[in-house]
Amino acid sequence: MTNLQRLMLETKGIDLDQNELAVYLAENGLNPHDEYNPQSATAKRNIYKTALSILESIANNVQLMKNYKHEDMTVTDFHENLMNRIDSLERKIRQMKTDEQKQTGNVFMLFNS
Repeated sequence: MTNLQRLMLETKGIDLDQNELAVYLAENGLNPHDEYNPQSATAKRNIYKTALSILESIANNVQLMKNYKHEDMTVTDFHENLMNRIDSLERKIRQMKTDEQKQTGNVFMLFNS
């Protein structure tokens, strides 16, 4: 699986041209045609950062901010849900480790003798 295919898995339902996805990947330090390494924490973090960039671009689309009503959902609900997803993805990225960081748990020494 390539980085481009992994990004497409992460952004299902978002229709963007592969050239546009390649630009997003390049901006986050990934080559779209390189093999995706699932064991690499840095690669996974960069995929999530790329997905976040795509969601932020969608959130900047003024056409989606209009108040449309379709059945029982309004577009304002869509924008609120999109912003919630962006916030949760940002939180997840901040908590992720990279390959250079130690993959240890959080340890706090209360007493030192």
